[in-house]
Amino acid sequence: MSTTDAGRKAEEQVAQMLESQKHKIDAKNWRTRWCEIDIVSTRKKIVYFTEVKFRSSDKWGDGLDYITPKKLKQMKFAAEMWISKNDWKGEVQLQVASVNVDGQIELLEIV
Repeated sequence: MSTTDAGRKAEEQVAQMLESQKHKIDAKNWRTRWCEIDIVSTRKKIVYFTEVKFRSSDKWGDGLDYITPKKLKQMKFAAEMWISKNDWKGEVQLQVASVNVDGQIELLEIV
């Protein structure tokens, strides 16, 4: 399985987990020329922007370790683009899902 295939599988696992938590998946791999969001979902009038990080090994840390200040800035920019394009007026939440090779998911909301 290629890295891209493993990443897509991880994104699908996270989407299923979010749906089990009563999220409505609005978009997967939403993108513009300048940015991309792995999963956009809504629940209870809040839109969630979820970045999915898959790691086949924890040798260099888990997926959460890859959310650098630069990546966080990119995530915020992408969320702002989506909000603007969709004229969203409600609450917003950024989150990161780390998926390991065993399929375990760790979800972290970013304040």
